Amino acid sequence: MTIQSRSKSAALFAQAQQVIPGGVNSPVRAFRSVNLEPPFIQRAAGAHVYDVDGNDYIDYVGSWGPLILGHAHPQVVAAVQQAAADGCSFGAPTEREVHLAQLIVDAFPAMEMVRMVNSGTEATMSAIRLARGYTGRDIIVKCAGCYHGHADSLLVKAGSGAMTYGVPDSPGVPESLARHTLTVPYNDLDAMRQTLAQHARQVACVIVEPAAGNMGLVPPEPGFLEGLRAITQEHGTLLIFDEVITGFRVAYGGMQTLHNIAPDLTALGKIIGGGLPVGAYGGKREIMERMSPLGPVYQAGTLSGNPLAMAAGIATLETLRAAPPYQVLAERTAAFVAATRQAAHQAGVQVYITSLGSMFTVFFNAQPVRNYDEAGTCDVPTFRRYFAAMLHAGIYLAPSQFETGFLSTAHTEADIATTLQASTAAFQAVAEKA
Repeated sequence: MTIQSRSKSAALFAQAQQVIPGGVNSPVRAFRSVNLEPPFIQRAAGAHVYDVDGNDYIDYVGSWGPLILGHAHPQVVAAVQQAAADGCSFGAPTEREVHLAQLIVDAFPAMEMVRMVNSGTEATMSAIRLARGYTGRDIIVKCAGCYHGHADSLLVKAGSGAMTYGVPDSPGVPESLARHTLTVPYNDLDAMRQTLAQHARQVACVIVEPAAGNMGLVPPEPGFLEGLRAITQEHGTLLIFDEVITGFRVAYGGMQTLHNIAPDLTALGKIIGGGLPVGAYGGKREIMERMSPLGPVYQAGTLSGNPLAMAAGIATLETLRAAPPYQVLAERTAAFVAATRQAAHQAGVQVYITSLGSMFTVFFNAQPVRNYDEAGTCDVPTFRRYFAAMLHAGIYLAPSQFETGFLSTAHTEADIATTLQASTAAFQAVAEKA
């Protein structure tokens, strides 16, 4: 599966840079963090994507997580085709919205009501607005390294120490707004406890990825999520689980069902749209009924609950419910991770690999990675060399050390064997150049 040429991709990228900032519609796609240019994908099927030059890659990005059933799953495709034939958008209520909402509510005991939006960013942004409106408080707390979308309140840099005031992480974000966002280290209950105590009765919500997926995969330490629930309840602060990545990925009811925790609000996305743009937020009825038109907290969207996304989501969730793949995926991922770790060890390359269900990250780090600061100590230049070798061998990984990989039900034993063979060679090549 060695890649021969990407000349058509190079030409498209040159053209794209003339009309799209950076040539891409989402920054990480530009491959700048790995000092390469991106392949332009033309089509996909199962666990494989194919670029405009005809190259075949085994895909571990999966559209950044939604495609747990693989690309172009027949039931999802058929559902979308039928929905499109009925009409792409009405700006009016549809039966599909009710159907998908019921599937979500049935899967998440803590979600008594849910509202559809168009992206994970919209879901977290709306959940935070609702938390502020419900509590009458302005301050929010997030964990350093947890990405919750690009809403202004969430684009703040991680600070050092137990607690820091937020600093804008992007031009265009007012410092006055960012200062309402406090950051604490992930997996640090003492820091969270100190922060909420110092700002007693001022914090509207704590928002957290129950398993961080945007500084690489960083699972919660034992007791961390349970501690968050206890601390937030003590201070009358709402707890928001951002399960945009983990929802329906680690279990049918997400991380909260695995840990038997009831957050006040939950944000979802990715899998609930089966590969189409979608998001949702939901929680306790008492809180959700503060949303317009029942309450004063406003949020709207012309394409929210659009028929195509609803159809794809229904097909995906019903397939997962009918034949839950989670144990098989977890076992397959654990074996894949163990073999990858062994290949790195035999080559003398230091890695720390995390996995959770069908998610994984290969950190080029000799030490454990439990938070943002520890992730920042990774050997990024070595990751770049490994990534380039894997891409050349036809293995499509996320083009950043600080992202998560995903297995799907479409990955075959042959796909994994081919990947491990490529990984062994890539580790050996990296070691020889060290």
